[in-house]
Amino acid sequence: MITPPRSIPVTAPRVAEAAPSAHDRVYRGLRSRIMFGQIAPGAALTLRGIGREFGVSMTPAREAVNRLVAEGALSMSGSGRVATPELSSERIEELAALRALIEVELASRALPRAHIALIDRLQTINGGISDVVSNRDAVGYIRANLEFHRTLYLRAQAPAMLAMAETVWLQLGPTMRALYARLRRTEAPQYHRLIIAALKAGDEPSLRLAVRSDVTQGLKMLIG
Repeated sequence: MITPPRSIPVTAPRVAEAAPSAHDRVYRGLRSRIMFGQIAPGAALTLRGIGREFGVSMTPAREAVNRLVAEGALSMSGSGRVATPELSSERIEELAALRALIEVELASRALPRAHIALIDRLQTINGGISDVVSNRDAVGYIRANLEFHRTLYLRAQAPAMLAMAETVWLQLGPTMRALYARLRRTEAPQYHRLIIAALKAGDEPSLRLAVRSDVTQGLKMLIG
């Protein structure tokens, strides 16, 4: 009788996670800087300068810029000049209205899932906002403010809607830097405390009002 050979378990080879492409690295780096107001409105960018800063060739720099132009984060003139957009009053008003529509709905959807750990996290972030305000750190303020909103909206479990909100934040990034300089804040936004209070109380109308006020009141100062 011939004994069949023992079967040898085959282990699938481990596949290493692919490193981000040069284009993706440049895109994410520029995207963060624009969203958090590290680049002023109307600031000109060059492909050569971007490539030198990120240590890449002109091709990935161009691909990243084209992607950001498509998202409205950068503008490109007919001559090929690339810059962060200087938004008109009408455009700011339109983006503020979009924030009010999208973010109020995200907050409303997040409310049923607003557990104690989330509320504690929001309070911690808001405390950090007070610190960056006292240090007059505009970029830190914008970053922490968006973290506050994003942390809440993740609980909505509406990724397509959140992606739309982030696109609006991206287009407003340089303008938010200009707004921060005009606000001369000395403490965290009062509406954040109202948002947290409404979450604790499970009060949807108050939550919707607080979010709408928070995302539109400041921008109204830039509409003249």
